[in-house]
Amino acid sequence: MNERLIELTEISPSDLFGSRNANIALLKKFYPKLKIVARGNKLKAFGEPEILDEFEKKIAQLISYLKKYNKLDENSIEQIIISNDKPNKDFKNSDDILVHGVGGKLIRPQSPNQQKMVGLMQKNDMIFAVGPAGTGKTYTAVALAVKALKEKEVKRIILTRPAVESGEKLGFLPGDLKEKLDPYMQPLYDALRDMIPFERLDSYLEKGIIQIAPLAFMRGRTLDNAFVILDEGQNTTHSQMKMFLTRMGKHAKFIVTGDPGQIDLPPRQISGLKEALLALKDVEGIGMIYLNESDVVRHRLVKHIIKAFKRLETD
Repeated sequence: MNERLIELTEISPSDLFGSRNANIALLKKFYPKLKIVARGNKLKAFGEPEILDEFEKKIAQLISYLKKYNKLDENSIEQIIISNDKPNKDFKNSDDILVHGVGGKLIRPQSPNQQKMVGLMQKNDMIFAVGPAGTGKTYTAVALAVKALKEKEVKRIILTRPAVESGEKLGFLPGDLKEKLDPYMQPLYDALRDMIPFERLDSYLEKGIIQIAPLAFMRGRTLDNAFVILDEGQNTTHSQMKMFLTRMGKHAKFIVTGDPGQIDLPPRQISGLKEALLALKDVEGIGMIYLNESDVVRHRLVKHIIKAFKRLETD
């Protein structure tokens, strides 16, 4: 009897095997002539070579589906097994869906300006997305980065923020350097956890496929084959913004997000984001999108809060 061993390295075995190996039990019904054994991160099958070839091909398709959609249910397995390799319209991604997130969550632009942001990124290698809190700038940017990584347009994602205090002094926070910096990076972690299953995200972070670091760590680097996001760009100085933008290497995509209304720099310190928006507005290959309160996707009160503060600032 011939044996075929499939080692699962890019997905969580439990996602493929199913709860209490329910998916394996289903596969056994489709391949009654094979002996199928799931153990650890390995899947073994015993049987005739022709059937094993077909089985291995279908397992590869199931893994590919799982990596793309982050879920695998009985209907999906059945359709893939009986598909005869013909495209199934049910598997086609809607044009506006950026990522199939954790648990099959569909992540797509939630407003016209977020949609414009996606369109700008398709036409340019660098964009600036500017607007108040809650308009989805960072979340949409991270979704675009994850999409590019999944589709192998880039080899890594690099997410960075300036570690500027808002109220608390960094030096007085407890813990080592990582523990001090992690709170600044939390919005980036939160977005990634929505879009990439925990075990795969952990693996990406460990291997450096996804890197999250403060802006100071970018100095001296050349960022090739990467999707790079600078979040909270309003808190960069002139030299920091110039340093970051000139890190751009070959086959790279850059997004800078920021809210000029929430600058935490010392008084009389000019924001590098404001300078960049003026200096680069006519540069070909750089896109700029301005989001506003109509793009807010948080609690309905956030929209009213932004409007109220805007009135206060203009009085």
